[in-house]
Amino acid sequence: MQVDIGYATPLYLTADIRRLEARHAHVPLMERAGLAVANHARTLAADNGKPILIFAGPGNNGGDAFVAARHLKQWHFAVTVVFAGEVAKLPADAAVAFARWRAAGGTTSERLPLSGGWSLVIDGLFGIGVSRAIEGRYADWISIMNYLGAPVLAIDIPSGLDADSGRVHGCCVRATHTITFIGAKAGLYTLDGPDHCGEILLENLDLDDGAADLAPGSLLGSGAAATVLAPRLRNSHKGSHGSVGIIGGDSGMVGAALLAGRAALKLGAGRVYVGLLARDAPLLDMTQPELMIRTADEVLKLDHLSCLAVGPGMGRSAEASFYLHQALEANLPLVIDADALNALAVRDNIKILLKQIVTEKVLTPHPAEAARLLGCSTAAVQADRIAAATVLAHDYTAHVVLKGAGSICASPGEPWRMNSSGNPGMASAGMGDVLSGIIAALLAQGADARHALDCAVWLHGAAADGCVADGVGPVGLSAGDTIDRARRLLNTFNIAAARDPGTH
Repeated sequence: MQVDIGYATPLYLTADIRRLEARHAHVPLMERAGLAVANHARTLAADNGKPILIFAGPGNNGGDAFVAARHLKQWHFAVTVVFAGEVAKLPADAAVAFARWRAAGGTTSERLPLSGGWSLVIDGLFGIGVSRAIEGRYADWISIMNYLGAPVLAIDIPSGLDADSGRVHGCCVRATHTITFIGAKAGLYTLDGPDHCGEILLENLDLDDGAADLAPGSLLGSGAAATVLAPRLRNSHKGSHGSVGIIGGDSGMVGAALLAGRAALKLGAGRVYVGLLARDAPLLDMTQPELMIRTADEVLKLDHLSCLAVGPGMGRSAEASFYLHQALEANLPLVIDADALNALAVRDNIKILLKQIVTEKVLTPHPAEAARLLGCSTAAVQADRIAAATVLAHDYTAHVVLKGAGSICASPGEPWRMNSSGNPGMASAGMGDVLSGIIAALLAQGADARHALDCAVWLHGAAADGCVADGVGPVGLSAGDTIDRARRLLNTFNIAAARDPGTH
């Protein structure tokens, strides 16, 4: 049975999938998986008389490929299977699949045939167990698959991709489609995964008996925004929707704080104060005159703020660290971003204070900032993004988003979440500032920190996706472009909630 990928879709790590496989050892999983591959291959293969090329590996992934080849041959497709493993060393189920393929009249070759084009290539080399770089003949075959120009259907996961982290082990198949089994693997959606998986098709192989209870995380979708805010009452005023304070904007970086302020205002905060550090700061945002421009001192003295966002354009001066310390002592919900995170990483007194305060805290590091907070390299963070985010959440008793392809949201003692929205157009200056403003706006309007974070992360990415759908990006997509689109999306959900109060 094919399963739709959507909000709250469970995500699994390799160890969890292995436990699920062991729980269903009595089920003919390889036969079901191979049939599912064959069914999708039949749909994907062009009806042009060209053959299907299948690469079978030396393990159970290769067994799935043999089962798929057998079915396709029985359906009268021309099938060529490339296989270089030792039959005697195949796992038991894969050996049976190989024998059935041969009994059906199938053959294998250790070399790629010199014939012309292929209607479809099926990658059945390696599955979720790969943990080291692929080399030699198999690396050559991966290069060939990527070079042929035909659609590529990867079995379970593109060969060479780490199922847990999304890292590439030396080289990796670039699939146009990936059919994954039992449960969705985390590595398909983060780091390098999205660039190698193409369209993801989930087949649970009819295993419906409580698989979700082993999932350590989930995939964020539109449901993250559906119920984050209660519908607005007609009898409300600007004070009903909270007041956001933004602290940042040192000389040359005022725009970062203004972007955060604009996002907070347009995502629903009743009032937004931007406290700038720059000595030559403007008195007015001509683009958004509703923003109230102040000094950082003035904003921190306000007694009616609902939350603070600290860091956009803040710089790394001693003054910036001073204002971060002041913000921590304000006993307000906090969004800590950009240079505020860098100050946190190097100043032990601020780090201790952050861990001690009991107000809700949201940290929004990119990988380099996360590495500074953890005292490790950026490469180490990217090697296990889920672990990095969960350790940060635990160590700082905060809600954390580790930004990047497949952003990871983590909260102390809770399952992690991975974002499904967004695109490469977001790799431009100011995107993090807009995200901080969106989170602050939701906090100010009464959302708890976890739901504010999840909603903001998904909403921001979805806004960027909407911009691209309208032809604005990915090339040249700017941070400011995403603000109005995010507002439109949030209002869509809010209007729906107002019409159906039972959804909130």
